[in-house]
Order: sequence, then structure tokens, then C-alpha cells
Amino acid sequence: MKKFSAPDRQKEIYTTGVSGIQSKIPFDAIKLEAKAKRNISAEAFAYIKGGAGIQTTVEHNRSDFANWRIVPRMLRDVSERDTSVELFGQKLPIPLLLSPIGVLEMVDKSADIAVAKAAANFGIPMIFSNQASHSMEAVASVMGESPRWFQLYWSKSNELVESLVTRAEKAGCSAIVVTLDTTLLGWRTEDLDLAYLPFLRGKGIAQYISDPIFQRLLDEPEAENSVQLKPKITVQTIKFLFELMSNYPGGFFENLKSQRPMKAVRKFIDIYSRPSLTWDDLAFLRKITKLPILLKGILHPEDAQKAVNAGIDGIIVSNHGGRQVDGSISTIMALPEIAKVVNQQIPILLDSGIRGGADMFKAINLGATAVCIGRPYVYGLAIDGQKGAEEIIKNYWADFELTMALAGCKNMGEVREATVFPN
Repeated sequence: MKKFSAPDRQKEIYTTGVSGIQSKIPFDAIKLEAKAKRNISAEAFAYIKGGAGIQTTVEHNRSDFANWRIVPRMLRDVSERDTSVELFGQKLPIPLLLSPIGVLEMVDKSADIAVAKAAANFGIPMIFSNQASHSMEAVASVMGESPRWFQLYWSKSNELVESLVTRAEKAGCSAIVVTLDTTLLGWRTEDLDLAYLPFLRGKGIAQYISDPIFQRLLDEPEAENSVQLKPKITVQTIKFLFELMSNYPGGFFENLKSQRPMKAVRKFIDIYSRPSLTWDDLAFLRKITKLPILLKGILHPEDAQKAVNAGIDGIIVSNHGGRQVDGSISTIMALPEIAKVVNQQIPILLDSGIRGGADMFKAINLGATAVCIGRPYVYGLAIDGQKGAEEIIKNYWADFELTMALAGCKNMGEVREATVFPN
């Protein structure tokens, strides 16, 4: 793991600037997004950036951080700073994790592999996406002993759920993150405008096609009500078929003859998520794994209390980056009441809207143990691959460490005790 300090990061940036060298990765969040947009396809950008409906949730995830103000304290010795935090028995160098983002092949060929290497270089936990571009085994193989978790979309097949969880354990994942808020896809207007869903093209389904249970399910007769993909034949249809056959493992003509890629897409669409999931189903997951279980998508204090009562190990306050329910409460607005109910019984993480060190500071002060970022590291990946993702990690780390110190805090305990006023 690379050593890091915020002052050294600043010196690095300004020293290289003397030679006329500026970072490829913009430090401003708006400029970062704009540059990433120029580097990737319209479909890729819409999928990563877009939210549900008219995107008020995306907007409020950001703007609601302004409802809280840090009150810095002076004349405190912050010459030595400790940004580390302990989470499920692991000491993390900074309270930051990389959220699961699917279909990263849309922005970089190395996709999850590049992100994993970047995370491992700094000891930052990466949450493997269930909708990844590379199998969890392949991604884990480049991370050494660096921490990694696994995101689970609860399939209609409990056999597949068990297989994915078992594989995650063997791949060295130290926690299972159950995404609760995507039992159905939200009304994502930017994707709908382009009529583009990457999974139909065989992208983002690597965890499935590498799974023995999923492959066995492909050999079973399809249900009468299964999804049928029968698009009108056009030039675009031919391009779609070529893309699908090329993305699936095996030879193009072999795939075309067997139609297995098409079967895999249909099966994925049929079973990837379970709208009937309830609190009662969680007992099955506890039965099949001893790993810590976190529930991602908690926004209501009563649901947080239910999670504690159910023996869940942690929760992630998240609205899926505003991609599911337009007009949903922002995560930073939901956090204080949830923290009050949880009362430090289990760790609370927060994602959706974190765009800098001050946001991290506020979230931790208001009750989060750590935070997760998603879009920013994907934008870094889109601009400069693995190096771009590393730059994002370094920038967030430096910004948080400096914010912490300049607010008069030298460790996480003091951040939690700092003064943050409602606006």
C-alpha cells in the first residue's frame, strides 16, 4: 500500500506545475464530470451520470450538503493526523470505500480490473459490483490482501444467490452488501431517451456468465412468461447482434450458432432481481454466510431499526445515486435520524452525493462510520484509466485530511465531536 499525506499530495501537484504539467484529472467535481463526458460515448455517460425522472434526487444529494456548516476550531495541534477507521475488524486508512458501479467496460476496457488495482494500491475497499464487466475471481486476483466486499442483487433463484455469495467468500470478500432499492429499474430518462440498456448487449453480466448455477439455468427450459427479445430487423439490429455475440465468451460464430449469448441475456433479465423480497428473506442469507451483511438503500429510520432488530451487521444510507426514485429524500438529510435510531449499534455508511472532503467530514460528524463514492472514480477511470481512478482516491483523501485538520480535528473521534450546524 502506498504511503500518503495531504501536504505531500499538494506539493506533488504544485511542484509538477512548475514544469508546466497539470493533472489530467480535474479537481473540481463539475469539470471532472464534463471532461469524462468528452471521453466516452453518449450511452456510457447517460448510464453513469443519469438519474430517475427529472433528477431532483440527484440534485438534492448534492445541494442538501449545504444545509450543514462546519465550525472550525483554532489553536489545536493537528501536526499529526490519523484518518484511519476500523470497520468489521479491518483498519482502513481513510473512511472511504468505492461503491459498486456496473458495466465499467463502457468507460474503460480494463474496467473493474483497473479500479481494483487502484483501490489496492491505497488499501481502499472496493465493493465488487454484481453487474461487473469481469468476474469477481479475476478482479480479486489483482488485489492481493487488500479489502474487498461484494454487492448482491438478490436473484429470483436462491441457488444463484448462494452460489454468488459462496464465490465471494472464496474470492476473499469480507462483507456482503445487499442492494435493496433496485428490485425494479427506476425510470431513468437519459437511458430511455437513447433507448439503451447495456445488459441487452451482453455487457455487465460477467458475474452471471462465470457462475456454474447460472450456466446450468441456461440449459433448463425457459418459462412461458420469460422475456423475449425480438427486435425489428434493421441495420442497428445487426450491429446489436454482432456486439452481443462478440461480448460473450467463445467464438463469434459458435455463439451465433448456439444463441447462448441471447439465452444468457434473457435469463439475466428474467431473474437478476426479486421484487417480492421481504425482511423474512434475510434469514436465508444469514444461513448461508458468516460474513458481515450490510443492507444498502436504507433511508427511513424504521427500516434502520428493523435492520438492527434483524441482526444485520451494517447499513448503507443510499438512494442509488438518485437513479431509482425521483424526489426521494437525500442521503445526508436521512442520515441524522437514522444515526439516532441506530445509536452506534452497527456501522452506518453513506453514499450518493459525496463530492469532496467537506462532504465526508459532515457525513462522519452526522453519524456515518465511513462514506462511499461512485461516479467520481468512474469519471477518473474514463479520463485516464487506472491512474485516473488513483488520482480520484488521492484527491478525496487529501481534501478530507486537510478539511479535518483545518477544522481542528486530528482523528475520527474528534471529527465526530466537531461542531456542524444545520443551516
